[in-house]
Amino acid sequence: MPRSIAPHEIQPRVLRTLALTQSLTGVGVGSTVAAGGLLVAAISHSESLAGLAQTFSVLGAAAMALPLASLTRRGGRRLALSTGYAIATIGTFSAIAGGLFKFLPLMLLGTFMIGASSAANYQSRFAAADLSTAESRAKDLSFVVWASTIGAVLGPNLMAPSGRLAVALGLPRLTGPYILACAMLLLGAANIWWRLQPDPYLTHLDRTHGEYAARPAKIPARDVFSYVRSIPNAAVGLSAIAIGHVAMVSIMVMTPVHMSHVDVSLTIIGLVISVHIFGMYAFSPLVGRLSDRLGRLKVIQIGVILLLLAGITAGSADAMNASQLGVGLFLLGLGWSCTLIAGSTLLTESISDEMLANVQGTSDTVMNLSGAIGGACAGLIIASLGYGWLCAIASIPVLVLGSAATRRAVAG
Repeated sequence: MPRSIAPHEIQPRVLRTLALTQSLTGVGVGSTVAAGGLLVAAISHSESLAGLAQTFSVLGAAAMALPLASLTRRGGRRLALSTGYAIATIGTFSAIAGGLFKFLPLMLLGTFMIGASSAANYQSRFAAADLSTAESRAKDLSFVVWASTIGAVLGPNLMAPSGRLAVALGLPRLTGPYILACAMLLLGAANIWWRLQPDPYLTHLDRTHGEYAARPAKIPARDVFSYVRSIPNAAVGLSAIAIGHVAMVSIMVMTPVHMSHVDVSLTIIGLVISVHIFGMYAFSPLVGRLSDRLGRLKVIQIGVILLLLAGITAGSADAMNASQLGVGLFLLGLGWSCTLIAGSTLLTESISDEMLANVQGTSDTVMNLSGAIGGACAGLIIASLGYGWLCAIASIPVLVLGSAATRRAVAG
């Protein structure tokens, strides 16, 4: 399909391809969310280290964000996204080997590499907006985020059957989700490579700057931050993405550990995480439409309120109270959805085409580094102060975001 075809003819295929990949990879990686922390705790015999699985995964996503953005600038979304999923596939083998030999560094190396799939997933939302109009940008972006719902909700509930598969293969039970992730990531990489044609990013550049225009150059991170700070809406958008993510990651990753204190079954833990992920993705189309109709800043403010309610609800729940924890994590996921979709849309439409890939890659790096710091600190906080204090502390940056978004909305 030549790149000269009109964007509105290409966009439906782009969205379908990205959506299917999100569903496939969501099944695999979603099953490792709870299993990773439990596997680290089993290997290290230390709950305070349980957050390292998610921390290394988020660090991997942060480390891969700029390289994938660089690949996007040079070869488009197809090259960048398929590379991210391929690296993550290799990481599943390392995680499985680490679990088998009870060697924590090898397992953490695997989760670090699996983080490349998150980097690719996050950049997929930007790929969905490459050919969008201003009126449909948030809706298209949210559709790809929503596509993760089926896989991400189903994934955690496959912990038990994938664990039985691992045992049948002579592997530790908690390595089962990584076997599933391997298969799903391979399918996702193949789907992107074969079906994301013509490339949406290259098509956008050719349409706006001409087919033979020079591709945007790499910009130093310091200059990217200075550029974003110079645009108030872009600064709020980036803050919404990062702060919503750090609050979500820090609470979510420690909830399975909190519940395991009273020997809650893997099935119940998986169900709570599924409810959380359902909140993250299922209402994305509604969040996108609200962002287009009410405005990005108002939806960010809604997200702040939901994140604060989530901290109160989950933080006051007993470890045995799966129902209250489920409600709290549902609100946590929904609040994250609001800050991610509205923040990403606000950021994307506030910057120039020449800075697009650089700013998007930098924003994902900031988001994932924030999440990594949150995940690392979460383990220490829950070990020393408890789960309730973790939820309270995670609410502090959310309050700061709410203040910034309100000031920007008032300023017009």
